Amino acid sequence: MDTLHTSSPAQAEEEQALTSRRFELSDPTEAVEFFYRQGWTDGLPVVPPTPERVSEFLEYAGRFPGDILGVIPARNRVITAEKVAINAVMAGCLPNYMPVIVAAIEAMCQEQFNLHGISATTGGTAPLLIVSGSVAQQLNINSGVNCFGPGVRANATIGRAIRLILMNVGGSIPGVLDKACLGHPGKYSYCIAEDEERNPWGSLGTERGMPEDVSSVTVFAGEAPHYVNSQLAGTGERLVGSIVNTMMGTMYRGGKWVLVLCPEHVTVFKKEGWTKPQIRQAVYDRAERPLAEFKRLNGMPDSAISPEDERTGYHYMSSPDDLLIITAGGGAGGFSAIVPPWAAGADSLPVTRAIGVCIDCN
Repeated sequence: MDTLHTSSPAQAEEEQALTSRRFELSDPTEAVEFFYRQGWTDGLPVVPPTPERVSEFLEYAGRFPGDILGVIPARNRVITAEKVAINAVMAGCLPNYMPVIVAAIEAMCQEQFNLHGISATTGGTAPLLIVSGSVAQQLNINSGVNCFGPGVRANATIGRAIRLILMNVGGSIPGVLDKACLGHPGKYSYCIAEDEERNPWGSLGTERGMPEDVSSVTVFAGEAPHYVNSQLAGTGERLVGSIVNTMMGTMYRGGKWVLVLCPEHVTVFKKEGWTKPQIRQAVYDRAERPLAEFKRLNGMPDSAISPEDERTGYHYMSSPDDLLIITAGGGAGGFSAIVPPWAAGADSLPVTRAIGVCIDCN
Protein backbone atom coordinates (compact mmCIF):
# COMPACT_ATOMS: atom_id res chain seq x y z
CA MET A 1 0.00 0.00 0.00
CA ASP A 2 1.23 3.46 -0.86
CA THR A 3 0.37 7.13 -0.54
CA LEU A 4 -1.05 9.32 -3.29
CA HIS A 5 1.46 12.11 -4.03
CA THR A 6 0.47 15.76 -4.13
CA SER A 7 3.30 18.26 -4.47
CA SER A 8 3.24 20.65 -1.49
CA PRO A 9 6.50 22.32 -0.43
CA ALA A 10 5.00 23.21 2.93
CA GLN A 11 4.61 19.51 3.66
CA ALA A 12 8.08 18.47 2.50
CA GLU A 13 9.44 17.80 5.96
CA GLU A 14 6.44 15.66 6.91
CA GLU A 15 6.57 13.73 3.65
CA GLN A 16 10.21 12.79 4.18
CA ALA A 17 9.22 10.83 7.28
CA LEU A 18 6.98 8.54 5.21
CA THR A 19 8.59 5.61 3.41
CA SER A 20 5.76 4.26 1.24
CA ARG A 21 5.96 4.59 -2.52
CA ARG A 22 4.25 7.62 -4.09
CA PHE A 23 2.05 7.76 -7.16
CA GLU A 24 1.16 10.98 -8.96
CA LEU A 25 -2.38 10.89 -10.28
CA SER A 26 -4.29 13.65 -11.99
CA ASP A 27 -7.49 13.72 -9.93
CA PRO A 28 -9.35 11.86 -7.16
CA THR A 29 -11.51 9.92 -9.62
CA GLU A 30 -8.45 8.54 -11.35
CA ALA A 31 -7.00 7.72 -7.94
CA VAL A 32 -10.06 5.68 -6.99
CA GLU A 33 -9.90 3.69 -10.22
CA PHE A 34 -6.14 3.22 -9.78
CA PHE A 35 -6.70 1.64 -6.37
CA TYR A 36 -9.30 -0.69 -7.87
CA ARG A 37 -6.85 -1.79 -10.54
CA GLN A 38 -4.19 -2.48 -7.92
CA GLY A 39 -6.59 -4.62 -5.86
CA TRP A 40 -6.28 -2.34 -2.83
CA THR A 41 -9.99 -1.95 -2.04
CA ASP A 42 -12.64 -4.05 -0.34
CA GLY A 43 -14.88 -3.60 -3.37
CA LEU A 44 -15.99 -0.10 -2.40
CA PRO A 45 -14.33 3.20 -3.39
CA VAL A 46 -11.60 4.48 -1.08
CA VAL A 47 -10.37 7.91 -0.02
CA PRO A 48 -7.01 8.69 -1.69
CA PRO A 49 -4.35 8.67 1.08
CA THR A 50 -2.29 11.82 0.54
CA PRO A 51 0.97 12.19 2.53
CA GLU A 52 -0.34 15.17 4.48
CA ARG A 53 -3.48 13.26 5.51
CA VAL A 54 -1.48 10.18 6.52
CA SER A 55 0.88 12.35 8.57
CA GLU A 56 -2.10 13.95 10.30
CA PHE A 57 -3.38 10.53 11.34
CA LEU A 58 0.05 9.51 12.64
CA GLU A 59 0.36 12.72 14.61
CA TYR A 60 -3.02 12.16 16.26
CA ALA A 61 -2.01 8.64 17.24
CA GLY A 62 1.34 9.83 18.59
CA ARG A 63 3.18 7.32 16.42
CA PHE A 64 6.16 7.48 14.10
CA PRO A 65 5.68 5.99 10.62
CA GLY A 66 8.04 3.10 11.28
CA ASP A 67 6.56 2.10 14.64
CA ILE A 68 5.78 -1.63 14.52
CA LEU A 69 2.29 -2.33 15.83
CA GLY A 70 2.38 -6.06 15.21
CA VAL A 71 3.70 -8.91 13.14
CA ILE A 72 2.13 -11.95 11.49
CA PRO A 73 4.97 -14.51 11.62
CA ALA A 74 3.18 -17.14 9.52
CA ARG A 75 3.11 -14.68 6.61
CA ASN A 76 6.28 -12.74 7.39
CA ARG A 77 4.20 -9.55 7.57
CA VAL A 78 5.04 -6.47 9.63
CA ILE A 79 2.29 -3.95 10.36
CA THR A 80 3.67 -0.44 10.83
CA ALA A 81 1.90 2.69 11.99
CA GLU A 82 2.33 4.24 8.54
CA LYS A 83 0.54 1.37 6.80
CA VAL A 84 -2.24 1.49 9.39
CA ALA A 85 -2.68 5.23 8.87
CA ILE A 86 -2.77 4.84 5.07
CA ASN A 87 -5.58 2.29 5.27
CA ALA A 88 -7.47 4.28 7.90
CA VAL A 89 -7.48 7.26 5.53
CA MET A 90 -8.64 5.02 2.69
CA ALA A 91 -11.48 3.67 4.84
CA GLY A 92 -12.86 7.17 5.42
CA CYS A 93 -11.84 7.47 9.07
CA LEU A 94 -11.29 10.68 11.00
CA PRO A 95 -7.85 11.18 12.58
CA ASN A 96 -9.21 10.78 16.11
CA TYR A 97 -10.26 7.20 15.31
CA MET A 98 -6.61 6.17 15.07
CA PRO A 99 -6.04 5.24 18.75
CA VAL A 100 -8.91 2.73 18.54
CA ILE A 101 -7.54 1.22 15.33
CA VAL A 102 -4.00 1.06 16.72
CA ALA A 103 -5.19 -0.70 19.89
CA ALA A 104 -7.27 -3.17 17.85
CA ILE A 105 -4.33 -4.05 15.60
CA GLU A 106 -2.04 -4.51 18.60
CA ALA A 107 -4.66 -6.80 20.17
CA MET A 108 -5.18 -8.87 17.02
CA CYS A 109 -1.44 -9.41 16.64
CA GLN A 110 -1.22 -11.13 20.03
CA GLU A 111 -0.39 -14.81 19.63
CA GLN A 112 -3.52 -16.06 21.39
CA PHE A 113 -5.78 -14.28 18.88
CA ASN A 114 -4.28 -16.31 15.99
CA LEU A 115 -4.78 -13.68 13.31
CA HIS A 116 -3.37 -15.89 10.57
CA GLY A 117 -5.75 -18.72 11.41
CA ILE A 118 -8.92 -16.64 11.42
CA SER A 119 -7.86 -14.94 8.17
CA ALA A 120 -7.21 -18.15 6.23
CA THR A 121 -10.13 -20.28 7.43
CA THR A 122 -12.95 -21.49 5.21
CA GLY A 123 -15.30 -20.65 8.08
CA GLY A 124 -15.68 -16.96 7.22
CA THR A 125 -14.85 -15.53 10.64
CA ALA A 126 -14.25 -11.80 11.13
CA PRO A 127 -12.69 -9.79 13.98
CA LEU A 128 -15.46 -8.14 16.01
CA LEU A 129 -14.38 -4.94 17.78
CA ILE A 130 -16.20 -4.08 21.02
CA VAL A 131 -15.30 -0.61 22.33
CA SER A 132 -15.74 0.08 26.05
CA GLY A 133 -15.37 3.30 28.02
CA SER A 134 -15.74 7.02 27.44
CA VAL A 135 -14.00 7.00 24.05
CA ALA A 136 -17.08 5.32 22.58
CA GLN A 137 -19.20 8.38 23.41
CA GLN A 138 -16.45 10.81 22.39
CA LEU A 139 -16.18 9.24 18.93
CA ASN A 140 -19.92 8.55 18.59
CA ILE A 141 -19.41 4.81 18.16
CA ASN A 142 -22.89 3.37 17.94
CA SER A 143 -24.09 1.09 20.72
CA GLY A 144 -27.79 1.67 20.16
CA VAL A 145 -30.30 1.37 17.33
CA ASN A 146 -28.96 -0.68 14.41
CA CYS A 147 -25.54 -0.99 16.05
CA PHE A 148 -24.51 -3.85 13.75
CA GLY A 149 -25.88 -2.01 10.71
CA PRO A 150 -25.07 1.08 8.62
CA GLY A 151 -25.47 4.76 9.33
CA VAL A 152 -22.69 5.75 11.75
CA ARG A 153 -19.33 6.84 10.40
CA ALA A 154 -17.23 5.66 13.35
CA ASN A 155 -18.54 2.09 13.33
CA ALA A 156 -18.46 1.81 9.55
CA THR A 157 -15.00 3.24 8.94
CA ILE A 158 -13.14 1.86 11.98
CA GLY A 159 -14.33 -1.63 11.11
CA ARG A 160 -13.57 -1.05 7.44
CA ALA A 161 -10.06 0.16 8.27
CA ILE A 162 -9.40 -3.13 10.06
CA ARG A 163 -10.50 -5.09 6.99
CA LEU A 164 -8.37 -3.00 4.61
CA ILE A 165 -5.34 -3.44 6.88
CA LEU A 166 -5.87 -7.21 6.96
CA MET A 167 -6.14 -7.30 3.17
CA ASN A 168 -3.52 -4.77 2.10
CA VAL A 169 -0.92 -5.24 4.83
CA GLY A 170 -1.72 -8.69 6.19
CA GLY A 171 -2.29 -10.31 2.81
CA SER A 172 -5.79 -11.63 3.61
CA ILE A 173 -6.97 -11.40 0.02
CA PRO A 174 -10.31 -13.10 -0.74
CA GLY A 175 -9.73 -16.16 -2.87
CA VAL A 176 -5.98 -16.12 -2.23
CA LEU A 177 -5.36 -16.43 1.51
CA ASP A 178 -8.93 -15.77 2.65
CA LYS A 179 -10.70 -19.01 1.72
CA ALA A 180 -14.06 -18.33 3.38
CA CYS A 181 -16.81 -20.53 1.96
CA LEU A 182 -19.47 -17.84 2.45
CA GLY A 183 -17.98 -15.07 4.59
CA HIS A 184 -20.40 -12.68 6.28
CA PRO A 185 -21.18 -8.93 6.20
CA GLY A 186 -18.96 -8.33 9.23
CA LYS A 187 -15.99 -8.91 6.94
CA TYR A 188 -16.69 -5.45 5.53
CA SER A 189 -16.97 -3.82 8.96
CA TYR A 190 -17.59 -5.29 12.42
CA CYS A 191 -17.35 -2.66 15.15
CA ILE A 192 -19.75 -1.71 17.94
CA ALA A 193 -19.62 -0.12 21.39
CA GLU A 194 -21.08 -1.16 24.71
CA ASP A 195 -24.12 0.78 25.92
CA GLU A 196 -22.77 1.43 29.38
CA GLU A 197 -25.57 3.84 30.32
CA ARG A 198 -28.15 1.03 30.12
CA ASN A 199 -25.81 -1.61 31.49
CA PRO A 200 -26.57 -2.35 35.17
CA TRP A 201 -23.41 -4.43 35.48
CA GLY A 202 -19.71 -3.76 34.94
CA SER A 203 -18.38 -3.12 31.44
CA LEU A 204 -16.60 -5.78 29.42
CA GLY A 205 -13.40 -3.75 29.56
CA THR A 206 -13.28 -3.59 33.35
CA GLU A 207 -14.25 -7.26 33.60
CA ARG A 208 -11.23 -8.05 31.47
CA GLY A 209 -8.79 -6.14 33.65
CA MET A 210 -8.95 -2.54 32.46
CA PRO A 211 -9.11 0.29 35.05
CA GLU A 212 -12.53 1.95 35.19
CA ASP A 213 -11.21 5.25 33.80
CA VAL A 214 -9.50 3.62 30.80
CA SER A 215 -11.24 2.98 27.49
CA SER A 216 -10.49 -0.29 25.74
CA VAL A 217 -11.25 -2.41 22.71
CA THR A 218 -11.88 -6.15 22.81
CA VAL A 219 -11.30 -8.13 19.62
CA PHE A 220 -13.19 -11.38 19.14
CA ALA A 221 -13.04 -13.77 16.18
CA GLY A 222 -16.69 -14.39 15.48
CA GLU A 223 -19.37 -15.38 13.06
CA ALA A 224 -22.18 -13.03 12.15
CA PRO A 225 -24.64 -12.31 14.99
CA HIS A 226 -27.34 -14.94 15.50
CA TYR A 227 -30.58 -13.31 16.67
CA VAL A 228 -32.17 -14.24 19.99
CA ASN A 229 -35.76 -13.34 19.12
CA SER A 230 -37.66 -13.30 22.40
CA GLN A 231 -40.44 -10.73 22.38
CA LEU A 232 -42.63 -12.12 25.16
CA ALA A 233 -40.24 -13.87 27.53
CA GLY A 234 -41.11 -12.06 30.73
CA THR A 235 -38.67 -13.84 33.03
CA GLY A 236 -34.95 -14.34 33.18
CA GLU A 237 -35.34 -18.12 33.03
CA ARG A 238 -37.30 -17.90 29.78
CA LEU A 239 -34.72 -15.54 28.31
CA VAL A 240 -31.97 -17.97 29.22
CA GLY A 241 -33.92 -20.65 27.37
CA SER A 242 -34.13 -18.45 24.26
CA ILE A 243 -30.41 -17.69 24.42
CA VAL A 244 -29.55 -21.38 24.75
CA ASN A 245 -31.86 -22.36 21.88
CA THR A 246 -30.01 -19.94 19.61
CA MET A 247 -26.61 -21.24 20.73
CA MET A 248 -27.68 -24.82 20.12
CA GLY A 249 -28.53 -24.01 16.52
CA THR A 250 -24.77 -24.11 15.94
CA MET A 251 -22.42 -27.05 16.27
CA TYR A 252 -19.63 -25.35 18.23
CA ARG A 253 -18.46 -26.70 21.55
CA GLY A 254 -16.05 -25.04 23.93
CA GLY A 255 -14.47 -21.63 23.55
CA LYS A 256 -15.70 -18.11 24.13
CA TRP A 257 -19.01 -16.63 22.98
CA VAL A 258 -20.35 -13.06 22.91
CA LEU A 259 -23.87 -12.37 24.17
CA VAL A 260 -25.23 -8.97 23.12
CA LEU A 261 -28.21 -8.20 25.35
CA CYS A 262 -30.67 -5.61 24.08
CA PRO A 263 -32.08 -3.08 26.59
CA GLU A 264 -35.48 -4.82 26.82
CA HIS A 265 -33.84 -8.09 27.81
CA VAL A 266 -31.47 -6.32 30.19
CA THR A 267 -34.52 -4.83 31.92
CA VAL A 268 -36.03 -8.28 32.44
CA PHE A 269 -32.84 -9.58 34.05
CA LYS A 270 -32.36 -6.40 36.09
CA LYS A 271 -35.90 -6.49 37.57
CA GLU A 272 -35.27 -10.01 38.85
CA GLY A 273 -31.84 -9.14 40.23
CA TRP A 274 -29.79 -11.30 37.88
CA THR A 275 -26.04 -10.71 37.82
CA LYS A 276 -23.70 -11.48 34.94
CA PRO A 277 -22.23 -14.50 36.77
CA GLN A 278 -25.74 -15.87 37.29
CA ILE A 279 -26.61 -15.44 33.61
CA ARG A 280 -23.36 -17.12 32.58
CA GLN A 281 -23.93 -20.05 34.91
CA ALA A 282 -27.53 -20.56 33.79
CA VAL A 283 -26.56 -20.50 30.11
CA TYR A 284 -23.65 -22.87 30.72
CA ASP A 285 -25.83 -25.34 32.61
CA ARG A 286 -28.47 -25.48 29.88
CA ALA A 287 -26.31 -25.23 26.74
CA GLU A 288 -25.56 -28.94 26.63
CA ARG A 289 -26.22 -31.85 24.26
CA PRO A 290 -25.54 -35.57 24.59
CA LEU A 291 -22.17 -36.34 23.04
CA ALA A 292 -23.88 -38.94 20.85
CA GLU A 293 -26.08 -36.25 19.31
CA PHE A 294 -23.04 -34.11 18.52
CA LYS A 295 -21.44 -37.04 16.77
CA ARG A 296 -24.55 -37.88 14.73
CA LEU A 297 -25.09 -34.28 13.64
CA ASN A 298 -21.45 -34.13 12.55
CA GLY A 299 -21.91 -37.17 10.30
CA MET A 300 -20.09 -39.78 12.35
CA PRO A 301 -21.23 -43.38 11.75
CA ASP A 302 -23.19 -45.27 14.40
CA SER A 303 -20.18 -47.52 14.92
CA ALA A 304 -18.33 -44.51 16.36
CA ILE A 305 -21.05 -43.82 18.93
CA SER A 306 -20.96 -45.75 22.19
CA PRO A 307 -23.69 -46.20 24.82
CA GLU A 308 -21.59 -44.00 27.09
CA ASP A 309 -21.86 -41.19 24.53
CA GLU A 310 -25.64 -41.24 24.99
CA ARG A 311 -25.17 -40.51 28.69
CA THR A 312 -22.30 -38.02 28.42
CA GLY A 313 -23.19 -34.33 28.19
CA TYR A 314 -21.20 -32.00 25.97
CA HIS A 315 -21.25 -28.31 26.86
CA TYR A 316 -21.22 -25.50 24.32
CA MET A 317 -18.83 -23.59 26.61
CA SER A 318 -15.81 -24.87 28.50
CA SER A 319 -16.84 -22.86 31.58
CA PRO A 320 -19.41 -20.19 32.50
CA ASP A 321 -16.69 -17.54 32.16
CA ASP A 322 -16.55 -18.24 28.43
CA LEU A 323 -19.63 -16.06 27.89
CA LEU A 324 -18.74 -12.40 27.26
CA ILE A 325 -21.84 -10.30 28.01
CA ILE A 326 -22.41 -6.74 26.77
CA THR A 327 -25.40 -4.42 26.45
CA ALA A 328 -26.20 -2.87 23.05
CA GLY A 329 -29.07 -2.28 20.67
CA GLY A 330 -32.18 -0.14 20.34
CA GLY A 331 -34.56 0.50 23.21
CA ALA A 332 -37.55 -1.09 21.46
CA GLY A 333 -37.68 -4.76 20.50
CA GLY A 334 -36.76 -8.02 22.18
CA PHE A 335 -33.84 -8.87 19.93
CA SER A 336 -30.55 -9.84 21.49
CA ALA A 337 -27.78 -11.74 19.70
CA ILE A 338 -25.24 -14.48 20.16
CA VAL A 339 -21.93 -14.21 18.30
CA PRO A 340 -20.47 -17.73 17.98
CA PRO A 341 -16.70 -18.27 18.02
CA TRP A 342 -14.44 -19.42 15.25
CA ALA A 343 -14.31 -23.24 15.02
CA ALA A 344 -14.35 -24.68 18.54
CA GLY A 345 -13.27 -21.34 19.97
CA ALA A 346 -10.05 -22.60 21.52
CA ASP A 347 -7.93 -21.68 18.50
CA SER A 348 -8.57 -17.94 18.90
CA LEU A 349 -9.06 -16.19 22.22
CA PRO A 350 -10.46 -12.66 22.64
CA VAL A 351 -7.93 -9.97 23.51
CA THR A 352 -8.59 -6.65 25.25
CA ARG A 353 -6.31 -3.64 24.79
CA ALA A 354 -6.33 -0.18 26.36
CA ILE A 355 -6.97 2.70 23.96
CA GLY A 356 -4.49 5.56 23.93
CA VAL A 357 -2.63 4.52 27.07
CA CYS A 358 -0.24 1.74 27.98
CA ILE A 359 -1.22 -0.59 30.82
CA ASP A 360 1.54 -2.52 32.63
CA CYS A 361 4.25 -1.16 30.36
CA ASN A 362 7.86 -1.77 31.26
